[in-house]
Amino acid sequence: MGMTMTQKILAAASGLASVEAGQLIEADLDLVLGNDITSPVAIHEMDKFKEDKVFDKDKIALVMDHFIPNKDIKSAEHCKCVREFACRHEITNYFDVGEMGIEHALVPEKGLAVAGDVIIGADSHTCTYGALGAFSTGVGSTDMAAGMATGKAWFKVPSALKITLTGKPSKWVSGKDVILHLIGTIGVDGALYKSLEFVGDGVANLSMDDRFTIANMAIEAGAKNGIFPVDEKAIAYMKEHSTREYKVYESDADAVYDEEYTIDLAALKPTVAFPHLPENTKTVDEIKEDVVIDQVVIGSCTNGRISDLRTAAEILKDRKVKKGIRCIVIPATQAVYLQAMDEGLLRTFIEAGAVVSTPTCGPCLGGYMGILADKERCVSTTNRNFVGRMGHVGSEVYLASPAVAAASAVTGKISAPDELGL
Repeated sequence: MGMTMTQKILAAASGLASVEAGQLIEADLDLVLGNDITSPVAIHEMDKFKEDKVFDKDKIALVMDHFIPNKDIKSAEHCKCVREFACRHEITNYFDVGEMGIEHALVPEKGLAVAGDVIIGADSHTCTYGALGAFSTGVGSTDMAAGMATGKAWFKVPSALKITLTGKPSKWVSGKDVILHLIGTIGVDGALYKSLEFVGDGVANLSMDDRFTIANMAIEAGAKNGIFPVDEKAIAYMKEHSTREYKVYESDADAVYDEEYTIDLAALKPTVAFPHLPENTKTVDEIKEDVVIDQVVIGSCTNGRISDLRTAAEILKDRKVKKGIRCIVIPATQAVYLQAMDEGLLRTFIEAGAVVSTPTCGPCLGGYMGILADKERCVSTTNRNFVGRMGHVGSEVYLASPAVAAASAVTGKISAPDELGL
């Protein structure tokens, strides 16, 4: 029986010739990741171990991003805990104020993830690095603690869904629309503990930023991981950002898939996930009533990369955010922030009436920098729209692409760019 791409990576990492779905394995880890919320729990668990040492100071990444710069005393104490741990163990990849970024944008940017890696992170969107052909998945803080101490983790080998992408997306359709369409099709549990494997000639028509976005939200379909083939774009990205050796794995022709789906990228339209689940999707032309909003957030580990900001700026250029609408733009990393500055994007945002924040997860999880009050609505480029996700339980979050978010900021209601004559 053939193996999928994910299964081949896990087999290699566990020293086995082959694995099959449902099999329990122990795999070597190439990276263990934590942030300012999840790392303190893992650190306190490590304090209980007889030997307080990490398996490899170069293979642990600690990224302060959720409440950074510290928003209150509790977040300050969390970061102090992680900071002291990083110092004590001489952790190479510790990122704090001044050099931080949102972890799932920062890790690939810093070259810490490459094809063939096995990566765990105490954050559910660790599946982002599947865009590079790595097996990466979110775990709990206890598993993170064990990973930091031993360099190993237990996995149940996932079965897979095959997602064949064909065609080329139109101008205002992006990776966010692709993954929202898929989640709307299969549901938030449609890929539960399975690997989402993206293949087909349409992959070549997606930028790396698009792929990061798609892999990032694999978890929103319940997937264990999402993964893309390692093509010329992926190799070029890795060569630009990393000096590490990468390994290319390809699915066998006779690999077994639980289900197969085909998505024609050319047929997709800008898509929005209505409250309170990512599967509650509608294309913009299916929205028949005005959905008046109060806030727009453009950023996050899902859509805070430079191409996302360029798209938003193209729409906001020489336009104004509608009076009464709060538009918050958050570059995902310091490098993205600098590039946006050099390209004049930040000036475009500010002149349009938006605000620009230092990199932070902030509003995505209802942390800070954009909390919603009762009955307020937000169009957001983030990844989740659960009840109370961005603030009050009576608020509503609508997930959308940067293009739709920017257009909505101008009109004050959910809108597609073509409504602005674009």
